[in-house]
Amino acid sequence: MDTLELEGKIRVDILKAAHNAGKTGAHIAPSLSIVELVTSILLHMGNRDKFVLSKGHGALGYYASMHQLGMISDNEFESFEIDGGKYPGQPCRDNNEHILYSSGSLGMGLGYAAGLAFANKAANIYVLMGDGELNEGSVWEAVALCARLKLNNLIVMIDNNNLQSDGTCNEVLNIDVASVLNSFMWQVISCDGHNIEALSSAIDNRSADKPTVIIGKTTKGKGISFMENNNSWHHNVLDDADYEKSLLEINTHYGLHQE
Repeated sequence: MDTLELEGKIRVDILKAAHNAGKTGAHIAPSLSIVELVTSILLHMGNRDKFVLSKGHGALGYYASMHQLGMISDNEFESFEIDGGKYPGQPCRDNNEHILYSSGSLGMGLGYAAGLAFANKAANIYVLMGDGELNEGSVWEAVALCARLKLNNLIVMIDNNNLQSDGTCNEVLNIDVASVLNSFMWQVISCDGHNIEALSSAIDNRSADKPTVIIGKTTKGKGISFMENNNSWHHNVLDDADYEKSLLEINTHYGLHQE
């Protein structure tokens, strides 16, 4: 399938899983935000490569991407938020081959990934982080260490949707992410975070001698008009009416057949 169809089907999966979760609810908007980011990573990964989802509340977007790429089965994906299932609302390692890191708490995934990158220079280590997560001091300790160790096999993607639980990132700390990371001697690439081709090109053009960060400009709740840039959908319950409205928008925009 082409990338547009793939993006649409992943978003449909996110909606179905969130709807099936019922009153438990799900992190819907953050998952819609990362679809192209995580998909571009998965499409680039070789057998030795590793992926760390530091932005744990985007887990449903990761699960849906794996499902549409044939990495996990229908039954596995449908176990989302079911007791005893392999795919909870926040990633849990628990001997799951696709979840290397339990990332409910933010700010620690990069440090973990740095250890993986340092220990295995023959593999590429990918990390997906949120821009609100960059408020955590532990992130900057890891950023400094990665630069010092010249971890050129480390590729970080930042979901730059400018929203976090307490408001916009600009209102909270207003970090000039690109400038600060440049000052730490990282390679910094900025691009459209909803364009798989642009993200893939950024991965292909990463630095040969230092860690690389790709800042993907995204929209929280991407693809659904009443969820876009609406922080009330950070975690919410998707009732029948909103589910049908959401499906219609996604199917229409991405040219999919209504199931």
